[in-house]
Amino acid sequence: MSKRQATPARVALNFVLLIGVANLFADLTYEGARSINGQFLASLGGSALVVGFTAGAGELLGYGLRSITGLISDRTGRYWLVTITGYAINMAAVPAMALAGNWPLAAALIIAERTGRAIRKPSTAAMLSHAGHQIGQGWVFGLNEALDQAGATIGPLIMALVLFVKGGYRHGYALLAIPAIVTVATILAARRLFPRPSDLEAGQMLDRPGFGRRYWYYLAAAGCIGAGFADFALIGYHFQKASIVSPSLIPVYYAVAMGAGAIGALALGGLYDINRTRTVLGTFLGAAFFAPLVFLGGPLIALAGMVLWGIGLAGQESLLRSLVASIVDASRRATAFGLFDTGFGIAWFIGSVLMGYLYGISIPALVIFSVLIELIALPLFAFARLSLANE
Repeated sequence: MSKRQATPARVALNFVLLIGVANLFADLTYEGARSINGQFLASLGGSALVVGFTAGAGELLGYGLRSITGLISDRTGRYWLVTITGYAINMAAVPAMALAGNWPLAAALIIAERTGRAIRKPSTAAMLSHAGHQIGQGWVFGLNEALDQAGATIGPLIMALVLFVKGGYRHGYALLAIPAIVTVATILAARRLFPRPSDLEAGQMLDRPGFGRRYWYYLAAAGCIGAGFADFALIGYHFQKASIVSPSLIPVYYAVAMGAGAIGALALGGLYDINRTRTVLGTFLGAAFFAPLVFLGGPLIALAGMVLWGIGLAGQESLLRSLVASIVDASRRATAFGLFDTGFGIAWFIGSVLMGYLYGISIPALVIFSVLIELIALPLFAFARLSLANE
């Protein structure tokens, strides 16, 4: 294609697609690994406490570091350097698990993988947001999330196949070196082809000091959504303990949720660019009711609940990022994304602990908490819209 034909919108779309492909292979790699991490730790002698602590510490660190790495990206302007460093750590840690001979080393590599993801997330989102000026923020983050979820669907299924053919956990981790290498190569290609993604948004400045009131309303709403969003570890635990489905089908339910999220992200991204308010409110209103279906229903109803769960996850990654990108100046977006993710992660961690506690006392109480806390997010989104006139 000639330079004359390469319109800014086409360039922006190509950039989003290339980053999206990298994220597809990245998600394939680490989501594939996460589907067997717990079992691998147990096989090395790790206790249930070790498995739980490693997963929890990895997620908390993975969200907590984002506020720092986002700030570093904005202060230094080295978005590509931070991004490439994060991807390299993120991808190197997974195949290295094949060489782990004891559970402390394996646990350290799991936490390193989450750390690498934390390093790259805010800077990558900030660079992607520049393309939103050309093709719409909803479409940018919706398309990227769809490719993310596609990888997250394929990875666990590949690991299930490896185990089915009697290939052990180490074979699975070693196999994931292939998509890990493809991920890093794709990111390096993106760096070469699009050295300055900010050019896609050249001359577009928001004349507003700080983040503005809407940002804090959106963060509070995201916190409510995160607190009420049950982690799949708890859902899978419930499926097995309550004999909702056989253990072999639990990964399939997870794959269905990821597939629904991939399709949902594309649809939500397009709808966001048409009508932001209705899309956001409608998505999180519907997704709030995953809990009664998943925790109180039988196999088919629980499957429907997993579809809502997957759509809710897609909304978190596409719609919430689109909202932040639309109200924060480009020079501060990595900081904004990082702080936003940290707040969401802390709320998610607190909510997960509370729901785990409630599960042992009363499943209906867990469901009520989950639904109500997520519904509280809706008026917060409405307040954010009303505050627009005051900014």
